[in-house]
Amino acid sequence: MQTIRGFRDILPEQIRLWQKVENLAVELFNAYGYQEIRIPILEKTGLFARSIGETTDIVEKEMYTFDDRNGDKLTLRPEATASICRAYIQHKLYATEPVRKFYMTGPMFRRERPQKGRYRQFYQIDAEVFGVDSAYVDCELIFLLHQLFKRLGLTGLTAQINSLGCPECRPKFTRALLDFLEERKQDLCEICTRRMTRNPLRVLDCKIQTCQAALIGAPATVDHLCPACEDHFNIVKTTLEKQGVDFSVNNSLVRGLDYYTRTAWEIQTTSLGAQSAVAGGGRYDGLVKQLGGPDTPAIGFAIGFDRLVEIMEQLTPMPADPGADLFIVALGDAAMETAYHLSCDLNQAGIKTDTDFRGKSLKALMKRADKLNARYVLIAGQTELNDNALILRNMKTKEQVSISMDRLVPEIEAVLKHK
Repeated sequence: MQTIRGFRDILPEQIRLWQKVENLAVELFNAYGYQEIRIPILEKTGLFARSIGETTDIVEKEMYTFDDRNGDKLTLRPEATASICRAYIQHKLYATEPVRKFYMTGPMFRRERPQKGRYRQFYQIDAEVFGVDSAYVDCELIFLLHQLFKRLGLTGLTAQINSLGCPECRPKFTRALLDFLEERKQDLCEICTRRMTRNPLRVLDCKIQTCQAALIGAPATVDHLCPACEDHFNIVKTTLEKQGVDFSVNNSLVRGLDYYTRTAWEIQTTSLGAQSAVAGGGRYDGLVKQLGGPDTPAIGFAIGFDRLVEIMEQLTPMPADPGADLFIVALGDAAMETAYHLSCDLNQAGIKTDTDFRGKSLKALMKRADKLNARYVLIAGQTELNDNALILRNMKTKEQVSISMDRLVPEIEAVLKHK
């Protein structure tokens, strides 16, 4: 039996780097006042069709959707924002405190073509802010991402930013874009010609080279912003500049999802030489209302966890396994029973303890302790049991002391604390 194509196992030898990233992210989120939220993997399909957009690649081609036994159409979540919005509305979180800051980590599912760094079950670190329309929140999220990646050792960090406008100024831009696209319709792919009438902004997101060539000189959203959106974007640019965040305005950046308004961005790194995107986000001020909630401004980002870890694997060595504090060498049946109870007592006391119940020889068990990178070994044989005192051996210095079984736990605690 093998894993499904595009899915993979993340083994204990790999997970330490994942934990390092996640722990640092959580530390930053807590410092900035974000709270953890956990959402279902399955949602009703309509949630994603309404929020992401029916003309997006995700909805049209990539979602894992099926009918359950009751005939309801369900989908494995392809992203987190829509689900967090649904939770914000369903539980009326706006009623108790309209300004909420959430983060989550978990798997998402899209049926894309598997390739290096892209999986059909992939992981994201996600953050969302509800209830604040200030441009300074946009800056906070971009700065938070920038700081996280710096602390993880990434270099050559650049934020590509754009403003997609709002319902007031978007129609003016859409008309200008449509006029431009009509003149180049014959050079666009079939998907783009179809999207022209349904959502022309999505044409800018096409990755096909012929379409990219045809889009050279296309109107820019930033040239059609209303005064409010222009002021908002100017604050973002000025603030990021003052904070020392390297950024550039990318007129073709639309982030591929229909719900974005105003600021959209991607964080890219040149840590491995070539430019690589590791995170993206944007503002979606109309989504909560669109999904049935009150008119609430909102903004968020997602980090591509898999891609980030793959970059870090090439930049830094895998964090060393800290190993066990103590390995109990049990020689004989009576010693094995004693070792079991001691192991439980020591683990309960917060001492990371391991043992081996396979009845191996002293030599084999010492090799096992060394392989597990144990700091100390506690030797329990028949002689030690008869004397009511076990031998504690320092695996680094090779020093040994005899410890009475009556005071074993506090004595070992004292030794570990001292060392």
